[in-house]
Amino acid sequence: MARAGRYGRGAGIVTSWQARRLNPPNPLWGSNGVAFGPDGRLYVAQFLAGRISAVDPAGGDVETVVPMDSPVQAPDDLAFGADGSMYIADLVPGRVWRRSPEGTYTLVSDEVKVPNGITCVGDRLFVNEMRMNGRLLELFPQGGDPVVLTDGLAFGNAMQLGPDGCLYYPHMISRQVWRIPPDGGVPEVVAEDVHDPVAVRFDRGGVLHVLSRGPEGIVTRVDLYGGGSRELVTSGVTGLDNAAFDAENRMFVSSFASGGITELHPDGRTRPVVPRGLDGPYGVTIDLGGTVYAADHYRLTRPEQPADESGSGDVATEILRPFFHGITADGELLHTTSQYGGVQTYDPATKATRTRATGLKQPLGIAVRSDGMLVVAETGAGRVIGIDATDTVTVLAEGLNHPVDVVFDAGRRCYVSDDRLGAVLRIDAEGPVVLADDLGAPQGLAVHGEALFTMDVEHRRLWSVSLTTGERRVEAEDLAVGLPPGVERRPDPALFAHGGPGLAPRFAGLAAAPDGSLLLSSNGEGTVLRLSPDT
Repeated sequence: MARAGRYGRGAGIVTSWQARRLNPPNPLWGSNGVAFGPDGRLYVAQFLAGRISAVDPAGGDVETVVPMDSPVQAPDDLAFGADGSMYIADLVPGRVWRRSPEGTYTLVSDEVKVPNGITCVGDRLFVNEMRMNGRLLELFPQGGDPVVLTDGLAFGNAMQLGPDGCLYYPHMISRQVWRIPPDGGVPEVVAEDVHDPVAVRFDRGGVLHVLSRGPEGIVTRVDLYGGGSRELVTSGVTGLDNAAFDAENRMFVSSFASGGITELHPDGRTRPVVPRGLDGPYGVTIDLGGTVYAADHYRLTRPEQPADESGSGDVATEILRPFFHGITADGELLHTTSQYGGVQTYDPATKATRTRATGLKQPLGIAVRSDGMLVVAETGAGRVIGIDATDTVTVLAEGLNHPVDVVFDAGRRCYVSDDRLGAVLRIDAEGPVVLADDLGAPQGLAVHGEALFTMDVEHRRLWSVSLTTGERRVEAEDLAVGLPPGVERRPDPALFAHGGPGLAPRFAGLAAAPDGSLLLSSNGEGTVLRLSPDT
């Protein structure tokens, strides 16, 4: 297995298991705002990673420019000023940054709420807000109070100056495109009933391209200055986020759902520049028919499906919906947890979804007890809860430090991992009992027979623990999970106070397959690994 991925690591050292990737590595942790820099490279904001990379559009080489441990926490869009400075919309903490050509960071503003769309007009800087009743503002990098051009945006996003000298921007929720003069004035609707608009971009000929955030990858071309005719192009790139045109009028698009950079031709053909794939993955599971599913923050995926013929590297999307983190199979059903506090049951056959609980504090791992009760690690509340067939929530254990995952053995005993305590606990009637400690930062859990397995993301080790003796051993190490080696990211408290998307702990899920293999969310490289015991 070749060593490749987001930080150059592969399957690692596997002592008594054979490792196989179910999908190719993904070099990008999602791809959001994109813009060509003065050096001709395409710069890519990776919101989930908290970093910005530069991509060679010819060969696809990726270089990190703004690393994970920079002052920037959650970059969602970027633009370049006339002097070559990079301006960054740091969405969740509500900050806008300037990065000088020499690499120095300066805070431009912390007065913009959920800043997303950002663009430069010469030396002028404009940003909008991705929220209901959002604002479009001009900011002044050299100092001065922001100027509000307009408000009432229904979730603003990627915007651009049009050929007529006006700023064009989408209203994501109301499915409209608006414009306003950069010196202020009355905003005007220029396009309505646009398919899930997420970004507006003009090509070199002045044609407006509106990208859709939906699963089909639709781009709506509107010839505003030639009669207003429309043309739809379906790219097949799930979850489009942004686009940029180069000097030759070639269109390059990004995807928040699957990362990568793709060249999109006018006839809908695509050329992968940077392959797409998994943003995480987080939780992983396998159903009775052998289908593997991964919860990948913005979608449910099937990573064992073959990649498409274009060589994009992407995996099959089961459903596009934020913000999936935990998942477990239950017969023909899938139970999932969401960063926004929900637990749902999804039926892949009918595509129907049933809400089981809401208002939870950062639920992550989920398992099904033999009597059908859903058991969830409610990480943010420090407890383990049960959800019965009537969707009644019961607290099974509380006062825990940071519970991450849950699993059951054949005797219906429940185990929970705590990555801050460094231990796996058994939930007894009298309360939690330590099964094994000094495990680093254990997250994903799985049980095969009399052995419990857990993924230690601090030391990148897979541990096995005997359920009868408590004896433990390292089964594999140097696995591609968590942040790159040597990177210690300390998120700003504002990230969690805001409660915005994409900022829950990275969750390295683990699942047991009926054939005795283990499935691991190798989220350091964007793959699912199947670990099979040597025979």
